[in-house]
Amino acid sequence: MLALIAACEVGFWVAVLAGLTARYLLRAPRAGLALLAVAPVLDLVLLAATAVHLRGGAVATWHHGLAAAYVGVSLAYGHRLVHWADVRFAHRFAGGPAPVRATGWAYARACWADAARTALAAAVAAGIVLGLVALVGAPERTRALLDVLPVLGVVCAVDLLWAVSYTVWPKRERAGAPDRGSPAALG
Repeated sequence: MLALIAACEVGFWVAVLAGLTARYLLRAPRAGLALLAVAPVLDLVLLAATAVHLRGGAVATWHHGLAAAYVGVSLAYGHRLVHWADVRFAHRFAGGPAPVRATGWAYARACWADAARTALAAAVAAGIVLGLVALVGAPERTRALLDVLPVLGVVCAVDLLWAVSYTVWPKRERAGAPDRGSPAALG
């Protein structure tokens, strides 16, 4: 199961890099979009393989819980990760604008958006875990799956604390760089 999770992670980044290469270096935006569309298919493959493995009689381990968490994170953060890579690829190879580093209130807002994404990822992962437990219907074999639920709660709490801390103590801008998100810069 761990090998499949690793293969899906590698496959995600290969699909993203291949899609961006097709889009910017080969000037084939449709091919690039098709290659980028492979990334979510990998989530379905991982989810199906996990369900088949458990349904076939396997005893759940933390690997199965990790697969559920991976799918949740991929669904919640996948678009943002692709956008992050796209901005950098466009800057490097297509004359696009340089990536902007958020500071001040813009950074705090980004932290809150990430906290919401993390909550979504945790909700998706919890739904997958509970769905797998119901699908298998053998509590003695799926007990380890339920152990992932408190971990998801801790991850959400940490991300929430991160957002609160940068709301109270905003990330300072570098000397000479304007804070594009502060109320003073917007007014």
